[in-house]
Amino acid sequence: MSAHDPVESFRIEAGELLDMTEQALLDLTHRLDSRDLIDTVFRGMHTLKGSGAMFGFDALAAFTHHCESAFDRVRKGQVPATEELVAVTLSAMDHMRALVDCAGDDHSAESAIILERLQAAIGTDADAVQEASAGPSSQASGSDPGEETTPGAPWHIHFRLPVEAMANGTNPLILLDELRDLGATRVAAITGAVPALDALDPMQCHIAWDVDLPATVTREAIEDVFIFVMDDMELVIERAAQAAPADSDEAALPITVDPDTALPPQVSQGSAEPERNRPAKPAGESVRVPAERLDVLMDRVGELVIVQSRLAQLACGGVSGAAGELALRSISEEVERLANELRDTMMVLRMVPIATLFGRFRRLVHDLARETGKTIDLVTDGESTEIDKTVSERLADPIVHLIRNACDHGLETEEERLASGKSAAGQIRLSARQTGGEVLITIEDNGRGISRDRVRAKAEATGLIQPGQLMPDSELLQLIFEPGFSTAAQVTNLSGRGVGMDVVKRTIEGLRGQIEMTSEPGKGSTITLRIPLTLAIIDGLLVRVGGGNYVIPLSAVEECLELSLEEDIRSRGRSMIQLRERLVPFLRLRELFDTGTRPDAFQKIVVIATGGERVGLVVDQIIGSHQTVIKSMSSLHRSIPSFSGATILGDGGVALILDVVQLVALGQNREERLRAAG
Repeated sequence: MSAHDPVESFRIEAGELLDMTEQALLDLTHRLDSRDLIDTVFRGMHTLKGSGAMFGFDALAAFTHHCESAFDRVRKGQVPATEELVAVTLSAMDHMRALVDCAGDDHSAESAIILERLQAAIGTDADAVQEASAGPSSQASGSDPGEETTPGAPWHIHFRLPVEAMANGTNPLILLDELRDLGATRVAAITGAVPALDALDPMQCHIAWDVDLPATVTREAIEDVFIFVMDDMELVIERAAQAAPADSDEAALPITVDPDTALPPQVSQGSAEPERNRPAKPAGESVRVPAERLDVLMDRVGELVIVQSRLAQLACGGVSGAAGELALRSISEEVERLANELRDTMMVLRMVPIATLFGRFRRLVHDLARETGKTIDLVTDGESTEIDKTVSERLADPIVHLIRNACDHGLETEEERLASGKSAAGQIRLSARQTGGEVLITIEDNGRGISRDRVRAKAEATGLIQPGQLMPDSELLQLIFEPGFSTAAQVTNLSGRGVGMDVVKRTIEGLRGQIEMTSEPGKGSTITLRIPLTLAIIDGLLVRVGGGNYVIPLSAVEECLELSLEEDIRSRGRSMIQLRERLVPFLRLRELFDTGTRPDAFQKIVVIATGGERVGLVVDQIIGSHQTVIKSMSSLHRSIPSFSGATILGDGGVALILDVVQLVALGQNREERLRAAG
């Protein structure tokens, strides 16, 4: 996004505003009488409407106006907040996102359907529905049906915005438009405070306004127009009979403002039209960073500049003698320290609280509860845990699938729960915590648990295991992650086709993570995702195979053994080693990569593990640990198994990063073939 792209900036801010309003709506579901939540929802919609109109998103502003009007009636106590109203408004939130992201598309049909549901939810009669569907400009008086009318003299309003109002994003023309929608009969600009032309700052507002409104408009409706600027402005609202000329020494000039030209000076009609109609760029292109973290980064950069200056001075003078070598070594150590600190600082910049991820699932559970007819409580814990932004985004879909499965298959119906002595409401608990270089994300439900008998029967029927085959409980539960595997008695529109859990597993493994699962019949299931903190930099073990260098993620390395030439010769044809009374398969990477070189005299076996499975990798030489900056493979090489990326070494050479999951799976397949062959 360009720093000067106001439309994209609006889209980002609108997305955040919609997220905030959605969270308030979800809270409102549990506290329908909360005045604070109702006000929060109303203010969110009011802001979105105003800023949408400012940037030319007219369809968004018109649609949001109806939702704002509905919650205005709730705010004034004219209609109650109900679960149905909240559900419809959540649907409206989704529609507003579409209006923001795809402003150029025709959304009129969807808008009409949602508005009809909205009007039904607040019990508006048919005439009011028709009036609301016609848009904000059609409201003659601006007072809602049934709103209190106050007999008496017309209203006289005098207001003056702060001088810096326009620089802060407030557009007085929008306020005047809203007053005109209420039925303003006269608008007069007071220009006496406008400075001379040579002293005029076009970004400052020096004009005040006098506006007359009909007596039927309520004071609350007038105050709503100024709800977000009222604290800092000069505002007088009084009956015309009481009104005294304000700023009598200033000239009052009647003005007429064409709504079609009521655009802010920052965004011209010609430039904003194609921008807002352009589909929104994919999300995830920006991240908010606390200012103090940027300060730390600036400090490190400043130190780096000083060290660079020292190095340049040393280079000009030449390195000679012990003193010169000592100075050079000192600079090298300083650069190493700064590089490590810069790395750590940059990794922290990419971190976001996992609350941003968990927050998405409140809406999901709310919708699933309505769809399944179950009462489901969502409990979250550890929301301050931070995780790499990319990891957070890639985790969203797998967790959505796990929650859908838990709600649909894991949790019982209210009748079943009561019959089994449980509370009527099921519970989904999401928690996160950091342990070392990993984040553990747990999805836990207190439902019926997984039936081992059904898993075994399904696995035997599909040939995944042999009838009666003995296997650890953890391995049996892992079978639900096999492609097409499902124990659901019936397929619903939520789950049951067995096409999601294998995708979940692949996604987690693609993040170099692991899935652990436990389940207790009658008490529920727990799935734990072990995810690395970041995907950008890892600690690796640099090894040599033939003439090439490779990196093995250090988190997967269990131990290193020496494979003597004699043992290598004895193990040929078996590819198995005995490690503490357990056979472990191993792969000769030299043969796997077809290097065409002879093995070193003292080869090494690097034992790696993932998901409880272990495999040994035979390499020619272990070079040592290596801070690995992961680079993506090119599109031509991305499909090659056994490699997850590449990195650049200190000498400028390239080392491929081994895909531990693929290699372990390859080793296990070889082991199974050997066992089958006897």
